[in-house]
Amino acid sequence: MRTTTLSLRALAILGAGFTLLPQAAMAQSTADDGDMIDNADVDSTTPVIVVTAQGREQNLADVPVAISAVSAETLENSGTSDIRELNQVAPSLLVSSTGNEANGSARIRGIGTVGDNPGLESSVAVFVDGVYRSRSGNALSELGPLDRIEILRGPQGTLGGRNSSAGMISIYTAKPEFDFGGYANFTYGNYDAIRVEGGVTAPVGDTVAARVDGVFFRRDGFYNDVINDTDVNNRDRYLVRAQALFEPTDSISFRLVGDYSKKDEACCAATFVQPSFAPLARLSDDLPPTSADAKFDYPGTATPALTDPANPIIPILLGLGQNPAALNQSTFNRNIYVTPGRSYAGSTEDYGISGELNWDFGNATLTSITAYREYENTQASDTDYTQVDILYRAPGDFAGAREFKTFTQELRLNGTVFNDRLDWLVGGYYANEDLQTRDNLRFGTQYGAFAPCRVVNAVNPALANPLATGCIGAGGRAVLQGANGGAGAFGPATPLIFAGLDRLSQINDLGSTGDVYNQTSENFALFTHNIFHITDTLDLTLGLRYTNETKDFDASFANDNVICPQNRALLSSLLAVPSLAGLAGGIISLSCQGNSTSELDGVTLEDSRDEDEFTGTAILSWKPVDDLLVYGSYSRGYKAGGYNLDRSALALPVALNVNTINPAALQFEEETVDAYEIGLKYQERMWGASLSLFRQEFSNFQLNTFNGSVFVVQNINGCDTDLGGLDRDNSGTTGACDADNIAPGVVSQGFEFEANLRPANSLIFTVGLTRADTEFADNLVGSEDGTPLDPALRLLPGDQMSNAPAWVATSSLTWTPDIGTSGMKGLFYINARTTSDYNTGSDLLYGKEQDGYTLVNYRVGITNIADRFSVEGWVNNLFDQNYSQVAFNTPFVAEQQTYSAFLAEPRTYGVTLRAEF
Repeated sequence: MRTTTLSLRALAILGAGFTLLPQAAMAQSTADDGDMIDNADVDSTTPVIVVTAQGREQNLADVPVAISAVSAETLENSGTSDIRELNQVAPSLLVSSTGNEANGSARIRGIGTVGDNPGLESSVAVFVDGVYRSRSGNALSELGPLDRIEILRGPQGTLGGRNSSAGMISIYTAKPEFDFGGYANFTYGNYDAIRVEGGVTAPVGDTVAARVDGVFFRRDGFYNDVINDTDVNNRDRYLVRAQALFEPTDSISFRLVGDYSKKDEACCAATFVQPSFAPLARLSDDLPPTSADAKFDYPGTATPALTDPANPIIPILLGLGQNPAALNQSTFNRNIYVTPGRSYAGSTEDYGISGELNWDFGNATLTSITAYREYENTQASDTDYTQVDILYRAPGDFAGAREFKTFTQELRLNGTVFNDRLDWLVGGYYANEDLQTRDNLRFGTQYGAFAPCRVVNAVNPALANPLATGCIGAGGRAVLQGANGGAGAFGPATPLIFAGLDRLSQINDLGSTGDVYNQTSENFALFTHNIFHITDTLDLTLGLRYTNETKDFDASFANDNVICPQNRALLSSLLAVPSLAGLAGGIISLSCQGNSTSELDGVTLEDSRDEDEFTGTAILSWKPVDDLLVYGSYSRGYKAGGYNLDRSALALPVALNVNTINPAALQFEEETVDAYEIGLKYQERMWGASLSLFRQEFSNFQLNTFNGSVFVVQNINGCDTDLGGLDRDNSGTTGACDADNIAPGVVSQGFEFEANLRPANSLIFTVGLTRADTEFADNLVGSEDGTPLDPALRLLPGDQMSNAPAWVATSSLTWTPDIGTSGMKGLFYINARTTSDYNTGSDLLYGKEQDGYTLVNYRVGITNIADRFSVEGWVNNLFDQNYSQVAFNTPFVAEQQTYSAFLAEPRTYGVTLRAEF
């Protein structure tokens, strides 16, 4: 594992970073903003920031949990328009996206759900106005005007809404107001970006207020598709949100919200990873891999350059038409070379309606949140990310489609008794979610020329001829057949091997014609959360939640790959011959890759699962003085199990038997976590700080990784018995653990420190630092019954989890001085995020490492011109830092250490004009 380093450039530049108590949430003073704050200038009370993280309104400084509250002003200053941009202001949070923005992943303290499988729920749950969004990627879109965002760190397994194992992001949009007002914003930036946002709010009588907001955003893509003369990773989206707020009395409030958003965008391209991207992954440039498994063997082997003859797959790609420029250019050159006619076109619709009732009875308050939402996404792709036509999804209703229809109902009743000594809360939650995924993944028109070459390369790369049938010409066949009518390289089976290769070469534009997976989930939960004020300074919080989760699953398949069953019948007899089993199995596997076979055509499956889980929390908190809170807590978290919505998990392709398919093979188990935390918070009018120490132990951790051919979904557990390295070998049958010795498979532990300083009303510094050792156990197994770990994951034991840098620092400076006496103000805002090194691949393969880096965003302008206008210039990624979100195994060529990467956004800049009325 590479040495961890941390660049503190961000702290050196700014001297501060984002905190638990963000700058915009600080109390405002009527003092002259340019003056230093002293007792003569400002109210002596401590700033009050109100949050609802525990189901009731509380002062943030009094909440004994790790939480960041980001105010509307901070969101505006930082340019936050979707949850990805929260990375800059929350050091423990990382939001990224990969092959589809619908699969965007949020991680807290290094823990998150990764991969493109919608069957896995998010470890970090996202709520908008109290309504659960089915997957965190659903929030990777325009959010419109916001009131605040609360980021809760650690498992959320007690209160209302959907339980989550790693954390929660709660987004609160701006409400209607009973005073007439409106706004309009216009932004123009590089990549021909145009963003228009506007809204109006007004009273409708004495008891009703209404609000309408809209956002339109269009921008050219960051990638240039050289072959098809288009751009990819563009923006073309809009949002409309309408609200009504009804307040007939002081004790009753009802808010109705309806929203609709649409995206028509091309996403998501990738580039080839060059060895210079992760130079520690090789010893020298002239050492070739020792085997097809060399990617697992570092430091004993090297990673050859993509154009190095030691990488035998490269001549095959070049021979089939791959432009060498794609292989020679820098990892961060955003020219891509896509198969002619293939597209990354995608479409997303997201809409819903919700109603929130709050009714104060005097001694108790009832809250009801009712919501219905629909979300649908389709995403075409050149799925092999090369110019050679190997694998693709054609645009249309079946292009990697996912569709969610979700109804949720939450009820909470809370109040106080015993002279306010007990602050009680009880509630219930119900969710019904219909999930459908549709897929049309097909082998491309050159798969038949490419796939046999993988087999021939394994036999003798010198014989590979991608332009010949079966990737082997007459001369090569003569060599393998042997002279003078000999038995040949494979004995009497040589003709069968040739016939298998020839049939394999016929798999061109075959595969799925429309696979459909349906999953219906019902979630019932009862919960209670109670704060006992033992003394005026000592509180005990006890919470308990019971959750019942049922999931009903069915699937139907349509497929026209008739070559798979032909090669299975032709070569199955050779699987019993030890010297030929690997070769025959390889041909069958490539013929039936991902279980794409006409044997499944018309097959349907059904299954169901049921879970019951108790979760909860216990917190002891103490305020020795008014401005200081000290607490210790234990919490139990849970994330539901489910189904791997991918036919490749039914069985290994070589072993698939449609007569004995067991849909239970698609199941994965629920994830649980035991979390411990000790913390303190101090906040007074000029400065504040917080410190938390945490340890989180995950059992049945749900991991999703792409092994170069298919996605692997596996529960990860530890073993208290030393497995002697058998979990690190190339066998899926060794390294089992006795079920009595199962232990947590992932542990995240470390500390979070955040502080803020406000020497003047116009000047705020903040700083945040997170240290998170988020590591797999030293000895790993693949399930709670001790099943051995999948060999594709054999680099995981004892290592840091992917996309989980050990160190992260964030920092910001806000300066808003008065300009003259007319009320105009200047704006100078800068924030930075610095991370240490980390691996971006969920299988932790060498060559996917990302060096530490610093991102700086900057905004400067003049605000409050004539009490209503502002003009601001801004730059995101000020120093044009190149870095990868995720590096992954290039489909079908990863055995030769050929990787691709989804790049992060380059530098963007522009001007924003604002007006209020």
